[in-house]
Amino acid sequence: MPHPPDRPIRVAILISGRGSNMQALAETVATEGLPVDICAVLSNRADAAGLDWARARGLPAEVLAHRDFDSREAFDAALRTRLDALAPDYILLAGFMRVLGADFVRHFDGRIVNIHPSLLPAFPGLHTHEQALAQGVQWHGCTVHFVTPVLDHGPIIAQAAIPVCADDTPESLAARLLPVEHRVYAQTLRWLAQGRVRLGTDGRVSVEGASHRAWAGPALFQENHHEQE
Repeated sequence: MPHPPDRPIRVAILISGRGSNMQALAETVATEGLPVDICAVLSNRADAAGLDWARARGLPAEVLAHRDFDSREAFDAALRTRLDALAPDYILLAGFMRVLGADFVRHFDGRIVNIHPSLLPAFPGLHTHEQALAQGVQWHGCTVHFVTPVLDHGPIIAQAAIPVCADDTPESLAARLLPVEHRVYAQTLRWLAQGRVRLGTDGRVSVEGASHRAWAGPALFQENHHEQE
């Protein structure tokens, strides 16, 4: 559900590593003055490099280590309790390498957003770049979607695609896609902050005022510019 328009949206960002998408989101908020309150950067790993980056910029950064819990269910319960206390409008997964249980996802239904490095529904799960090259696809990309109990299967908010080159490796493909991920996730955050994202009862997403929600190649940069005008 869209947030009340009379206040900034509260977002919690979950990471497990360097959090490059988290960094892109935070920098977008800071440089564009978006009505977004990043109420927490949470990690399931104490050694996540993104925590130091967030703290250096004055963002509240916390650790809830999954290794401190005896089961996935116990970790999910603790994370749910912490997030309930923070009361975010949206929970943004940015390289959070934990599969969240069905009960957790249902509790935050319509409020958890993830970015996945493939053009879903193609290549869910891990090793997406390897999968893309193994299948010989000509286009690869990323998807921002709402999270549901089915892994990497939720309603799609936005996508972007890049061509696969003949000499691509998983590493080169990932490197070319990463800045595109940053821009697509930032665009999604703009829409959320503006209260334009609607998740329908049919399980499909609409964005008020957006002519389309998919980009290919350099068109991504031009479209981002127009969306901010």
